[in-house]
Amino acid sequence: MPILVLLLVAAIVEISVLVAIGQAIGVWPTLGLLVVAAVLGSWLVRREGRRTLREINEAVRAKRPPTREFADGALIAVGGILIILPGFVSDVLGLLCLFPPTRALARRRMQRAAERHSQQMQDQVWLHTQRIRREQAAAGGGAAAGFGGRSGADDGVIDGEVISVTEDDDPPQRDDQTRSQIPGARDETGPSGSSSQAASPDDSSGR
Repeated sequence: MPILVLLLVAAIVEISVLVAIGQAIGVWPTLGLLVVAAVLGSWLVRREGRRTLREINEAVRAKRPPTREFADGALIAVGGILIILPGFVSDVLGLLCLFPPTRALARRRMQRAAERHSQQMQDQVWLHTQRIRREQAAAGGGAAAGFGGRSGADDGVIDGEVISVTEDDDPPQRDDQTRSQIPGARDETGPSGSSSQAASPDDSSGR
């Protein structure tokens, strides 16, 4: 809708200017001026377009970004379109885009507008990043608090250590202790490792 309104306003302005100039200098001079502006504009479009293409090629060979050359090319294209449109206002704007001095002024304004837009985009990205970091920090703090409450509830658990007892860990005296607990068992081994028998009374008396 704004574009349609803009086009309608531009058409009304063009018609009003044509009528005013026609009443001031006449119909034929007005048409002659329109023809002269169209011829001059087409010649400028061809000349400036060729020069801009050469500058773009030179920038590419020099391995530098052809930012200025692309901006000039865009302005030249806009100027050519304005020259094609009938009307004095569009012809004047088109010539301003095609003449190098006025095109340089328009290019600088475009660059400043692009820089402001880029800065606004960077600011929005930075704010979005900071908001995400704050949300992540808040979520991390809540998770840490949840884990802390759970650990507090588990304080009643008694820590213990499981010791595995295997056959290799048994003391060597286990066989002797087992033998001593068996009824009727006796130790036939003396302190020196030799077998000893208790002497009976008959043997002692016989000796």
